[in-house]
Amino acid sequence: MDISDWRKKVDELDLRLTALLNERAAAVVEIGRLKRNTRMPIYEPDREREVISNVQRSSTGPLAERDLAQIYERVIDVMRSIQKNEIAPEEPAARETELDSQFED
Repeated sequence: MDISDWRKKVDELDLRLTALLNERAAAVVEIGRLKRNTRMPIYEPDREREVISNVQRSSTGPLAERDLAQIYERVIDVMRSIQKNEIAPEEPAARETELDSQFED
């Protein structure tokens, strides 16, 4: 295979990774809802360590364990942010008062 073939393969893999990441995010949203309903904490360091350990253990390379840890630390960080948004109560829309409207330009 030449470089264009390899790049095409990488592009196809990126599409699959994107689909899997979106599927993972959807699962995280559901977990976030369960956490909200049971008042569980968003940040669970033991679980995060378990996830990283699982992917490191299942890897057959060529990614090194440290590389996988760095990738998954970022993935988990993004997913935790999604959970925070899911758990955070929706704020009521700010209401404009008569006084506020007097000071708008």
